[in-house]
Amino acid sequence: MAGHTGSEPNRLERRKARTRAALVSAAQALLAAGKGNAPILEITQAADVGMGSFYNHFQSREELFEAAVEEALDRHGAVLDQLCEDLEDPAQVFAQSFRLTGRLHRRNPTLSKVLLNNGFALAASERGLAPRARRDIDAAARAGRFQVGDPELAMAVVTGAALCLGQLLHDQPDRDDAEASDQVAEDLLRMFGLPAGEAHRISRQPLPALDSVPENGTAA
Repeated sequence: MAGHTGSEPNRLERRKARTRAALVSAAQALLAAGKGNAPILEITQAADVGMGSFYNHFQSREELFEAAVEEALDRHGAVLDQLCEDLEDPAQVFAQSFRLTGRLHRRNPTLSKVLLNNGFALAASERGLAPRARRDIDAAARAGRFQVGDPELAMAVVTGAALCLGQLLHDQPDRDDAEASDQVAEDLLRMFGLPAGEAHRISRQPLPALDSVPENGTAA
């Protein structure tokens, strides 16, 4: 009986985790489709769970959508952290993260659309890509690599550049996403005070393998 008793909570927790993951995944897909006003019934149907299960995890649609966005971008941000952990130059960390995120728009279109549909609201989030970008800009400024007078304005420029780049890549499917991402990264580095030659060199450094970033769907 002891083994049976111990296994029951584990099965229950796994079932709850699967239900929550299904709800989050459904919400991410709806957000990517621009259906931020989808009723809870539509969400639960897309997740293939019962209506009662929804309220076991979230109090409102808004709470679910907020969690869906933050978790997707937080996971992508964690991947960026891993791929940049061996870099010593904070300017290169910033550039590599920006370049990899630029490639996200074609590699992971669902997460890209979630980002584009919620991007400006996410700029002030404490999770996801925004706090990581602020961290990298601050680190580069402290190291004397970036000349940043106002970090908040710098973040506004980076946010606008990232979102407009993503939208352009969706609007122009024939445009080379890698070259476009690298060029915008170079322009940002120059704006932050790096010499033109160095900005070009850093923005064209070989990138790590992206195999750990999901090809399709969300980052959940």
